[in-house]
Amino acid sequence: MSTNTIRQNPPGDSAPIFSFFQGVSKVTAGTLLGMTMLLSSVVAGGLVGLALSFRNLPDVRVLRTYVPTETTYIYDIKGTLLTRIHDEANREVVPLDNISPNLKRAVLAIEDSHFYFHHGINPGGVMRALVANLEQGETVEGGSTLTMQLVKNLFLSPNRSFSRKSAEAVLAIRMEQILEKNEILELYLNQVYWGHNLYGIETAAQSYFNKPSSELTLAESAMLAGIIQAPEEYSPFVNYPLAKERQALVLGRMRDLKWITAEEEAEARKQPLLIGRVTSFGQSNLPYVTDAVIQELTRRFGRDAVLKGGMRVQTTIDMNFQRMAEQTVRRWHEQLYYQGLFYSRTNGQVALVAVDPRTHFVKAMVGGVDFQNSQYNRAIQARRQTGSAFKPFVYYAAFASGMYGPDSIVQDSPVSYRDGDGYYSPQNYGGGFSGAVSIRKALEVSLNIPAIKLGQAVGLNKVIEICRSLGITSPMEPVISMPLGAIDMTPMEMAGAFATFASNGWHSDPTFIVQVTDSTGNILLDNTPKPKLVLDPWSVASLTNVLQGVISQGTATSARIGRPAAGKTGTTSSQRDIWFVGYVPQLSAAVWVGNDDNRPLASGATGGGFVAPIWRDFMHQAMQGTPVEDFPSPGEFDPPQ
Repeated sequence: MSTNTIRQNPPGDSAPIFSFFQGVSKVTAGTLLGMTMLLSSVVAGGLVGLALSFRNLPDVRVLRTYVPTETTYIYDIKGTLLTRIHDEANREVVPLDNISPNLKRAVLAIEDSHFYFHHGINPGGVMRALVANLEQGETVEGGSTLTMQLVKNLFLSPNRSFSRKSAEAVLAIRMEQILEKNEILELYLNQVYWGHNLYGIETAAQSYFNKPSSELTLAESAMLAGIIQAPEEYSPFVNYPLAKERQALVLGRMRDLKWITAEEEAEARKQPLLIGRVTSFGQSNLPYVTDAVIQELTRRFGRDAVLKGGMRVQTTIDMNFQRMAEQTVRRWHEQLYYQGLFYSRTNGQVALVAVDPRTHFVKAMVGGVDFQNSQYNRAIQARRQTGSAFKPFVYYAAFASGMYGPDSIVQDSPVSYRDGDGYYSPQNYGGGFSGAVSIRKALEVSLNIPAIKLGQAVGLNKVIEICRSLGITSPMEPVISMPLGAIDMTPMEMAGAFATFASNGWHSDPTFIVQVTDSTGNILLDNTPKPKLVLDPWSVASLTNVLQGVISQGTATSARIGRPAAGKTGTTSSQRDIWFVGYVPQLSAAVWVGNDDNRPLASGATGGGFVAPIWRDFMHQAMQGTPVEDFPSPGEFDPPQ
């Protein structure tokens, strides 16, 4: 790309100097004098540092053959290799001439609009950063040029410090003496991280937009340029609205620089974008699982440690269970589509999570029907209304209060509550009232009004407190309709919470990772379970006893598996979400069915009719060869006083 393809203010433009003085207008005269003396010292010291450092600078020509030293390996719980992560494995180097001019201009606009006019450092940017850092008393702004970013990524630690910034400046000047501007830009665009283990513009373009980088439009280029600063946060796969905000910022900057017209900006903003799919390093045997594991590792250890640290990661996933879960989800998804439950094959989705109650290790997780078509992991990312599957939390609270037992009588009769300016009058599914009923019967047939009344009696804040003790972090408000599932939760949260019911109140935080070591065997992370008793044993045993009736004679008879099992159906009033969450002593599993765009399912869709059979199918396979085990009886424990 020739420099004349970018319309730029002349190198002598005084705007940076004016910006600098505007930035220091609030600084006192004494501070300004001290800053001037400090700046003089920094400059003098910097010159000495430059002279000394030039001797030891790395030869930038080695970057053309740069490879990381180690690869990270991810295994299932039995040692089967799931995937390997290598720094170079997902990069395809392309010449600068093969990269869309739109992309080059967008990146320069937001990252370093003076790139073709400086010699590695931008004095105006450095001074602005210096002022901000002095005002804050710490390093909060970098003032880095594109060249400085490149040398930082290749040679230096990411920690912000004045010494590191000096090293960046020295290396940047050296790099600009050795390489041409276009060579630096080419190296940068092939090296930069774009999120989701994507390095280099070619793999980023293929992943985000299913096209080579040479074909990127202005709209696509602006979105890619906008996510560079925080790719995992700004990624359209993670937060599409935020990615669009970043795109608008880039386009506005390009217009301000007069590199595009207002008409081009407006057209790019409204252009619909075809978001592709995340492409990982190498082929993963279990992509939903390994993608979630990689994200967790990155949060804990940082991107560089995961990609270059040679980690050995043992996950909690059982390959056999996972294959059963994936095949079950695909088979039932196809069947439900042909039964007319979904209006679209791709929009209709199924998610499944299975957790071992004894360890709270995730044994299987299916985030959707087809990872190749959609990488959105509904098992851990999709918060959906739970419907009546939430009721067990309310009934447990009632038992734990000491005021109720399974055979206590509640009134299923009309009731109204003041709600804002009006009144809320809950109704049962299908209408009608049953009068005086036992709590056991009310839960077995999923009556709504008794759940609402119990929620009011024990206190909704108490129910929320119990949910928090079970590891549920999704937002909750104590609204009157909360006992009916008027809150959003993930399948992972539901499976983990019900696993604590299955363990009779013993809880550990659910996890995908058993252990992480480095290549020499040193332990970096050990998730050996440390269970805590967070629920009252009698109350949990009583709840499980009642939930067994849901399967044996209630709304989930289609979930019978020929051994003791407990569970609860869930159907939202709008029929947008249907659930079944159930457990045996050795395994808890949550299954969710719905449309990605939140459109209602076909009329008559219920958790008992459509989701319980999916759970039954999976559990039949998963429990094959596992001895039958019964739950503890409430009689083994003392009830709360």
